[in-house]
Amino acid sequence: MSNDYQLTFKPDDLLQIIISSKDVKAALPFNLPVLASSPSAISAQGIPKLQSYLIDGKGEVEFPVLGVLKLGGLTRIEAIDLLKDKLHPNYLKDPIVNIIITNFKVTVIGDVRNSRVFQVENERVTIFDAIGMAGDLNISGVRENVTVIREEFNKKNKYVIDLRSNNIMTSPVYYLQQNDLIYIEQNTSRIQDAAYTRSTGLFISLASVLISLITVITR
Repeated sequence: MSNDYQLTFKPDDLLQIIISSKDVKAALPFNLPVLASSPSAISAQGIPKLQSYLIDGKGEVEFPVLGVLKLGGLTRIEAIDLLKDKLHPNYLKDPIVNIIITNFKVTVIGDVRNSRVFQVENERVTIFDAIGMAGDLNISGVRENVTVIREEFNKKNKYVIDLRSNNIMTSPVYYLQQNDLIYIEQNTSRIQDAAYTRSTGLFISLASVLISLITVITR
């Protein structure tokens, strides 16, 4: 069984959409103006930065000239084809469309070395890539019961996978989508050890208090 990777655009995605053509001037109205970011220590003028389109809660963006476009729910190829159909032949001949997600991120939490949100430049990221960015699982992390939370069609879906399985590469969460959350749980012995340590500390504290009281009373 194959696992065809298909990234789907979602609300709150920030997209850089660049339209180009042999006729450079004709393509200019379909691109957002370039802004200069804050000056850096290297350059007093700042670094040019492309603006991004925010996909709203309806899955739409406001695009120059073309107006409102529904990009939410589309794959990159589908979105590119949509824009090409809108542009050709009325506005541009053989337009070239490039789309990049600028806020692609995944979150890894639980029993790993470095729990946090990771900004990902390469959108083709696997669950092993994300765990690697988190410094791998701790020795007490449960590898056979890893949870991935993914938002699909305005609903949070939970997937449970076994990292040791031979079939993991066919899982729908082997390739991660933007905003996926990976949770690694602790094994039961680690949880029991932690509970024992807390109980032992409490017992020692109570014993110390009782010994102090007995000492005061018997003087």
